[in-house]
Amino acid sequence: MKPDHASDSVLIEQTPTNWTFVLNRADKRNALNAAMVETLLEGVEQAHANEVPMLTFMGEGKSFCAGFDFTDFEAQSEGDLLWRFVRIEQLLQRIYRSPALTLGLAQGKNFGAGVDLLLACQHRVSESDATFRMPGLQFGLLLGTRRLGHLIGFDQARRLQEVAATVDAPQAQALGMLSQIAPQAQWSECQADLSQTANNLDRSTRAFLGEALLASGDDQDMAALVRSVARPGLKARIAKYRARG
Repeated sequence: MKPDHASDSVLIEQTPTNWTFVLNRADKRNALNAAMVETLLEGVEQAHANEVPMLTFMGEGKSFCAGFDFTDFEAQSEGDLLWRFVRIEQLLQRIYRSPALTLGLAQGKNFGAGVDLLLACQHRVSESDATFRMPGLQFGLLLGTRRLGHLIGFDQARRLQEVAATVDAPQAQALGMLSQIAPQAQWSECQADLSQTANNLDRSTRAFLGEALLASGDDQDMAALVRSVARPGLKARIAKYRARG
């Protein structure tokens, strides 16, 4: 696969049957800054325009994705932070409703929006020692909550998010968050197998299948996110959460 270096922080490896989006900020555990989100959004839209059958999301280094990048958040306005969360939600919705087959490959410790990115994919694979934690409610953020509830059940989603529980890979698979546990050495085999699956259905039929099976409510998700972020005091809540470690 030949990398298309549209962004240093996100590499896009393109073949006629699969575009692989590689988060490439290993020193930050691939935390999502604004540029990464915009590159991912643009890349996903280009892949859809080119009718690519399969999209893969993975990360360089020790972790797939550490979630929202809070670097210098104090210097940003609450309006700027709101816009960044909105763009992440838009990205998650594009992936969740993709007419392509989508695969997420995860390793290491994963948090927040990084977990949401993985869960937006139709097929989700991780290494056996990967962990997943969604701490957004600790600073009042509602992101991906309904999609998580649709995936694992609303009682389980409430329990995990209320206490910001850390879920290991076997627990995640038992809950339905993961489709499979496999070492990185087997990931190329996973991609190859799913690439064949992606070609079993034509694009329109796969899109119809998604419409029939996926949870509805994108507008409600966005509204819930905006209400939670727009509540005054977002930066203070983030600072308090980060101070707790």
